[in-house]
Amino acid sequence: MVRIKICGIKTVEDALVAVAAGADAVGMVFAPSTRQISAAISREICHALPPLVNKVGVFVDASEREVKNIAGYCGLDTLQFHGRESPEYCRRFSQKVIKGFRVKDEYSLAELKNYPDSMVLLDSYSLGQAGGTGQVFPWELAVRSGLRSRMILAGGLHAGNVLEAIRAVRPFAVDVSSGVETNGRKDAAKIREFITTIRRWEYGNEENRTLR
Repeated sequence: MVRIKICGIKTVEDALVAVAAGADAVGMVFAPSTRQISAAISREICHALPPLVNKVGVFVDASEREVKNIAGYCGLDTLQFHGRESPEYCRRFSQKVIKGFRVKDEYSLAELKNYPDSMVLLDSYSLGQAGGTGQVFPWELAVRSGLRSRMILAGGLHAGNVLEAIRAVRPFAVDVSSGVETNGRKDAAKIREFITTIRRWEYGNEENRTLR
C-alpha cells in the first residue's frame, strides 16, 4: 500500500478529518509559510491523533536546539527538513527523518545519495519557495533516482493526477498539501477524495495491493 501524508495541517479538526479518511501521516509546518503553525497548536494536534499516525514536523534550516525543543514539546515522531540541512545534521535526531529535495532537473538528484539514512521527499522546484508550490515536476526524474523504496512523492498532486503519479513512479508514499485546499484552507471533501481515490484503486486489484 502507498502511504499517504497530508501536509500543512493547521487545526485539530483538519487532522482528524485526514486520519478518519485514512491518512498515515499528518504534517505540520514550523517554517515561515502561510501554513506555519505554533508549537502550542501542533501539540494539541499531536495529542489528538491516534498513536499509529505519524506526526511530522516540517522545518527549513532551523537550529538543532529549536527542532529538538519543538519535537519534544509537541510529541513529533518524524522530522522533515526542507532546507540545506547536511547529512550530519540529519543524524543528530532520535526521530525518523525525511529530507526534502526540490527537483528542477536531473542535477537536482545528485545529493540524494548523501542521505542513505533518511526517507527522501521529492518536491517541485520553485524559486524562493521551499515547498507547497502546487506544481508538478517531471516524474521520470523521480524514477531515475532509483529510490522508490524510501521515496515520498510530492509536488502538485491532487485527486485528479495522483493515480497517474503512483503508476509512473511507484513511490513508497505520496504527500499532498495545496492539492487538498480551497482558497488556502484545507478542504475536508478534497482530503477524502484524494485518499479514497488511492485506496479504491489499491483494493480494486490484487496486483495493486502488492506494489510494495
